[in-house]
Parts: sequence; C-alpha cells; structure tokens
Amino acid sequence: MTMTMTEPAPRQDSDAPEPADEHDLVRRARRGELEAYDELVKRYQERIYATIYHMTSNHEDANDLAQESFIKAFQALKSFKGGSSFYTWLYRIAVNKTINFLKQRRNRPHMSLNDLDFNAEHDPDLVSLVSDKTPRRDAALAELQEKLNAALMKLSESHRLAVVLHDVQGMAHEEIAEVMGCNIGTVRSRLFYARQQLQAHLSEYLKQP
Repeated sequence: MTMTMTEPAPRQDSDAPEPADEHDLVRRARRGELEAYDELVKRYQERIYATIYHMTSNHEDANDLAQESFIKAFQALKSFKGGSSFYTWLYRIAVNKTINFLKQRRNRPHMSLNDLDFNAEHDPDLVSLVSDKTPRRDAALAELQEKLNAALMKLSESHRLAVVLHDVQGMAHEEIAEVMGCNIGTVRSRLFYARQQLQAHLSEYLKQP
C-alpha cells in the first residue's frame, strides 16, 4: 500500500476511463483490496496533506501525520458505516490526529524555506498577490507567506481549522460542521471571528506601501 504524501496524483487524460466511484472503492477496500485503498489515498492525499500542513506549519510533521491518518483510516475501515462521505470521515480522523499532535507540541513550530516554497506553490491566492515578474517577487512572496502563516498560527486550533477547511480546502459549512463535530452556526461564528483576528494581525503589514 503506497502512501507517498508529497507526490501529486497524475492528471487524468481525456481518453482515460472514468474514475471509480468512491462507494465502490470503499466497498472493495473493506474487503481487503489494497489497490482500491491506494486509489482512495491518491484521490485525497493532497487535500489531507495541505490541511495538516496549514494546521502545523511544518512539512515533515504534515507528511508524517497524513501517512498516520491514512493508516489509521485503513485499520478502522470496517467501522465506517457510510453515514457520511468517506472523505469527510477521513478528514475527521486527520483533524483529530493533528489536534492531538498540536496539544502535545507546545513550542512554536519552526518554518523552513522549503515549507514556504511549498505553501506558496499550493496557494494560488497568495501567488496572485505577487504575480508580477519583478526582481523582488520571490522576497515579497516569502515575506507575505511568513506574515500570513504567523497570523494563522496565532489563532486557536478550532478557529485555524475552520479557516483552513473553508478558505484553503474550499469545504462547505455543512462539511466542516461534520468534520469538526459542531453545528453550522458554530462554524460560521468561528470563521467570522478567525477572519477578524487575521485581519487584526495583518493590519500593520497591509498598511505598508
């Protein structure tokens, strides 16, 4: 069972067959077909990795936690009853594992230049803000990412997670509520508060000419 979190899944060619249905893949994986579970891993590994990375701000931690999440999900697959989509169930496992990890890691995370490069490449909104091809582009991008990352890490874990799932992963309020185990009103409240806090943390930087 291959679980390489840092390599993107290959793009589907126009003449390629239609991707397998998620329910069919889950059913086959529950029967012990590793090829089916590998397909599920490839389908969701980038989104799971990105979510954990934005929560931990550390490339290696995100890679380890993503692999651990997929392994735990495979081990618990027979307990998956299908009441929600597989990827929502998988997100819940990854989120819980990440929150537990963050509780154990009280010291501030170290952010490497490699982490900044990865994050910049996978956040099109950040790239678009400094997309002009100027000699200062790389420096401006790194500085902006550092400020955003620092502001994000100042949020509580629940507020940070709400922002990551909604604004980075593009999940709907209903899906986030299911992942976080709360109601939609709580999700909206956390998003509102988190965005206010991010704006406050970034206000001085955004005022700079």
